[in-house]
Amino acid sequence: MTLHDLPHITADVLDKPSLDKLALPEGASHPPRILILYGSLRPQSFSRKLALEAERILRQFGAETRVFDPHDLPILDSVPVSHPKVQELRELSLWSEGQVWVSPERHGSVTGVFKNQIDWLPLEDGSVRPTQGRTLAVMQVCGGSQSFNVVNALRVLGRWMRMVTIPNQSSVAKAWQEFDDNGRMKPSAFYDRVVDVMEELFKFTLMVRDRSDYLVDRYSERKGAAEARALSAAASVVEAAVEQVPAPQEAEQVMTTPATMRSCCASGAC
Repeated sequence: MTLHDLPHITADVLDKPSLDKLALPEGASHPPRILILYGSLRPQSFSRKLALEAERILRQFGAETRVFDPHDLPILDSVPVSHPKVQELRELSLWSEGQVWVSPERHGSVTGVFKNQIDWLPLEDGSVRPTQGRTLAVMQVCGGSQSFNVVNALRVLGRWMRMVTIPNQSSVAKAWQEFDDNGRMKPSAFYDRVVDVMEELFKFTLMVRDRSDYLVDRYSERKGAAEARALSAAASVVEAAVEQVPAPQEAEQVMTTPATMRSCCASGAC
């Protein structure tokens, strides 16, 4: 491949996307696996109620779901990553193919409870990115009038975690009046939007999950990997060449004293 107009691109690692590469002869047959996170510890948490409502809808579509309980999750860096609750969260993230993030709005942003969960999910863990390529839906609950501060902040987090965040989103205003005494969401335009968001997440997850490795494969990373392989190969060649060089022989050294030198010169041998 030659690139006359792009001299700074390494041709060998440049991929030309095509429909053929996105086509799957056979995809995964198991139900989409969706992890749901919410951001409040209150007994009557509306973000938890919305999370459970989303779970019911996803299960109706055929998804396999898990809802992570943030109770007892320590503050970031206060305990080792071996803590059972931290391990539970990370294992669920690796298990998931898509996620739903639901947070209340507090002081114009996500709650500390919610952010702490995201902070425990590393951007990289060795060579594995625990969230990269997974789909994401974002929702928020508001105590007052409708706001989009939280869903916007969640989108930033999702992009930072290299997730495929779907276009639709939900912001439930005056959440305290949108749920009945049994914790179920009442029929409303807000409820319809939640159904829309879960439907879209389910579709995107089906579309992305078997292609995520290809979709997030990057030119810069392929280039870096190729350069690392070339350096490793060059180092191996140098090492092999050094091993084949025979050990230098010890040169015989004739120790000549100044008196001997004078004798040689006197005899005309110098």
